Amino acid sequence: MTRIATNLTGKSLPDKIVYYTVRTILTVFCRIWCRMQIIGRENFPTSEPFILAPTHRSIIDTPVSSSVYQRRMRFMGADKWWRNKPFGKLLTALGGFPVTRGTADREALRRCIAVLDGGEPLVMFPEGERKSGPVVQPLFEGAAYVAMKTGLSIVPVGIGGSERVMPKGARFIYPRKLYVIVGKPLRVPVLAGDDSGKAHRTAAKQLTTELHAELQRLFDLAQARAGS
Repeated sequence: MTRIATNLTGKSLPDKIVYYTVRTILTVFCRIWCRMQIIGRENFPTSEPFILAPTHRSIIDTPVSSSVYQRRMRFMGADKWWRNKPFGKLLTALGGFPVTRGTADREALRRCIAVLDGGEPLVMFPEGERKSGPVVQPLFEGAAYVAMKTGLSIVPVGIGGSERVMPKGARFIYPRKLYVIVGKPLRVPVLAGDDSGKAHRTAAKQLTTELHAELQRLFDLAQARAGS
């Protein structure tokens, strides 16, 4: 685990400069072009990292998620994007780290835990890939699993309007309103060691159900305020 955490940190000064420069540009663009508003920032934990769990309707949700919190956020990405070394270095500087989709789910979760153990907040889209429509789709339990392993909280986020701003397949960012609502953190119990018994599976499902309900509530509010 120590080796993985070391490889995932990417805390060099050049990385930070790249991240904050790009994020500032994207945030200013979204505020001007998409009239982006963000509320609920006071809900972030102040003394520990956390898992940010946004709704996911557009590729623009990733830069929007990075805009909601002052410190650098970390994101999972398919390992194929790191095959080109210069591009992979850029992705790492922008907060990304590689995971292998479909074949190493447990390894991906271990990498997520390593990022949090390194003290950095982590973004996990619990719906998985981009979805469409007003209903929050069934969630994967990865966020609940990682939260229970680390004892850290999940911060739900509803992103309203992003599907109208840049729908799937679009090549243009439309000047539609973005409204982002950060919810209150969901606290979770810590899994005892490597125990993955029935009680813990049940707890993970219950936490995922709670997260789903809160995401739907926040998404409905954000969509209404974005005019979607």
